Amino acid sequence: MSGRRDQNGRDGRAEPTLGDLGDLESPRPRADDPDDRLPPISFHTPRTTPPARHRRVRLRTWHVVALVAVLILGAGVWAMREYQNSLRDMVPRTELNDVLSRADKALQDGHLDGTDGTSARELYQGARALEPDNDRARDGLHQVGMAELSRADTAFRAGRLDEAQQELTVARELLGGGSDVDRLDRLIRQARGAAQPADDLVERAQQAFNAGRLTGKDGAGALYQQMLAADGDNAVAQHGLDQVGAALAAQVRAALAHGDATTAASTIDQLAALLPSYGDLPALRAALAQARQQDDGALLEAISQGQQALRDGRIAGAGDDTALAHFQAALKLDPNNVQARAGLGQVAQALVVQANAALDADDTEQASRLLDQAEALAPKSADLAAAKARLTTKAPQARPSASTQSAATPPTAAAPRQPAPEAAEPPPPPPPALTADQIEQVAELVRRARTAATQGQIMLPPGESAYDLYRNALAIDGNNQAALQGLEDLPNLVVQLFNQSLASGDLDKAGELLGALGDLSPGDSNESVLRERLVDAWLDQAEQQLDRGDRANAAQSIEQARRLAPYLPRVSELSRRLQSGH
Repeated sequence: MSGRRDQNGRDGRAEPTLGDLGDLESPRPRADDPDDRLPPISFHTPRTTPPARHRRVRLRTWHVVALVAVLILGAGVWAMREYQNSLRDMVPRTELNDVLSRADKALQDGHLDGTDGTSARELYQGARALEPDNDRARDGLHQVGMAELSRADTAFRAGRLDEAQQELTVARELLGGGSDVDRLDRLIRQARGAAQPADDLVERAQQAFNAGRLTGKDGAGALYQQMLAADGDNAVAQHGLDQVGAALAAQVRAALAHGDATTAASTIDQLAALLPSYGDLPALRAALAQARQQDDGALLEAISQGQQALRDGRIAGAGDDTALAHFQAALKLDPNNVQARAGLGQVAQALVVQANAALDADDTEQASRLLDQAEALAPKSADLAAAKARLTTKAPQARPSASTQSAATPPTAAAPRQPAPEAAEPPPPPPPALTADQIEQVAELVRRARTAATQGQIMLPPGESAYDLYRNALAIDGNNQAALQGLEDLPNLVVQLFNQSLASGDLDKAGELLGALGDLSPGDSNESVLRERLVDAWLDQAEQQLDRGDRANAAQSIEQARRLAPYLPRVSELSRRLQSGH
């Protein structure tokens, strides 16, 4: 096709022509030949970047192998755990099953409670110690509690009130209370009140009141309460309790007036236990708090002055500015104050140190005087015992007089008069040699003392305790190193035994050991820390007992804690909970 126009076309139109068809057979010109008789046409194709394609990740063989290995390993670990768990389930729990079987047998035989380790209660509790969540042991303890409740009811119907009360106490501990327990307890108390004529109770209560016996088992308050248990509307008993309450409140006010906050606090506790809703209780407690606040300032000041006197070396002696005088003044304000007692122990230790220094200087008279003062403060101190044994081995030295000395060596007439040289101090005589029997006796005493110490017999029983046996050995041989070292090691041993007793729940033994530490090492810094731990243990036990409804034992636990820390807020909180019955 050509772009030329035919000038002879119609209407001036350019008609298309096919061109010269005769050249079809001739060869086509090369592309670079410019003479193709066609107008030149140029084509411009823009160069564009092809769209980006997603790059495929090519998985290599080692990738697949690693993935399969990880999956196989994970599956193997899971299968092994499941297999171990199944094995554990298949392994028979021989010890637990044996304890539960013996507990079931004891329950079936009616051996419900005891202290020899063979009763149903003890065995079920042992099973729970092995597995706390064991349903069989928990159900067994509940069955024991129900059986004890049934026995208590049977004893009550038979008129055996003491036996019924004992069985009911066990049932309450295991069942945690309940309406049936409370109902039977109320019936027992009513029966006790009805078992004695009211006239006799009134007379006894009045006699107790006139004699000043307001609290206690045979006190006027308990007798009036016994009358109310039998007859809740007894006007005589109600009036009598009001009188007892007024008398106790008067005792509290008198104690506060004399500055005896300890007695006031104890009397308030007795009043609250007897009459929890007594109207004057809040006012009495507020007055006690105010008195304690005032006493605390004076108490802290006395303790601070005593500690400063210790640092200054003013240990004891005449005057009221010594450590001994300040700590004694603090104990007058609070006889149970731990810091003041520890201060007295430090005074005793300082006196023993001074006595040992006097012994080093062969001043036995001064040493004896200092040891006597220390013994009055801490008679069972281990350091005191060692120092006294050392004192017995030193005999007082007699100095020759001038007249005796001149008579023994008269000057000659011919000799020139020269000043006589100062006579040398004669060496102390050696201690008498021990006989073979004494040596053997001392060795035996030391051996027995070590055995007693390992068995926890530190201060008790008298004469057979480690402390007494070591002292007996030193009484024969005051320089015996084994006995001296044994006495010195006793305080550290007491701390170890205390920790063991506390961990095992033997709080009575722990308390005994705490007292032994105070005797052996007065002023020991460990004593206050151990005391706090023991107080917490007693109060934790009291909370558990209250949760179980065991109010009788909870009261004993709280009282033990009160003896160690009478002003601790937690002691007061648990006392109020005990009194409220919750």
